[in-house]
Amino acid sequence: MSGLLEVAGLQKRFGAIVVADDVTFSLDSGHCLGMIGPNGAGKSSVFNLIAGTIAPDGGTIRFEGQELGRLPPHLRARRGIVRAFQIPQPFPHLTVYENVLAAASFGAGRSGAGAATAALDVLATMGLAAKAGVLAGQLPLLDRKRLELGKAVASCAKVLLLDEIAAGLTEPEVEELVALVRNLKTSHAIIWIEHIPHALRAVADRIMVLHFGRNVLEGRPADVMTSRLVREIYMGFRADDVA
Repeated sequence: MSGLLEVAGLQKRFGAIVVADDVTFSLDSGHCLGMIGPNGAGKSSVFNLIAGTIAPDGGTIRFEGQELGRLPPHLRARRGIVRAFQIPQPFPHLTVYENVLAAASFGAGRSGAGAATAALDVLATMGLAAKAGVLAGQLPLLDRKRLELGKAVASCAKVLLLDEIAAGLTEPEVEELVALVRNLKTSHAIIWIEHIPHALRAVADRIMVLHFGRNVLEGRPADVMTSRLVREIYMGFRADDVA
């Protein structure tokens, strides 16, 4: 197994609750791994482990060939592992431009004209250039999600961890967001947790199914989404029935 991001044998439990059980995968730039599973399957916990907000009990996470070990979240972000959340939390009293500039300055470590140019480039990529002077707290939901992605990109992300970013959008808005994520995939590695199947099918190169912390299936989106195993998991069969 080799790639920009390599996860091997990842283990984590909280008492009797197992949230990661030998999770293993690799990911290269230009590819998207979709991650699905019922609530409590361990998806967000795997993100937390990769981002460094919780420590694993076992296994390894390697990024650009280097073991991350106990590296704290802010240093992982500085290296290029950046998360975008389901509920955007911009600085509401700063403008859209100022939000992205803050990410370019403090997330990516740029300064002066370099940070300003990077922020403007990101606004153009996100389709937010015309709203650069708008207060972030006044944006509609789709634009707040665009801004959430823009802040991640401005932080010089190499791996984007997208946590249900399409949640709450209308169908036309989901289509716009899918087009944006597909464009970002050309220059980033992406792991996308999402409960909207057609959004993942449109972008992901492969999909991983987590169930009680285990990777029980991984493959092409069409094969995974139509598999009997996935139907059984989402219908609530016992874990023993789908092992």
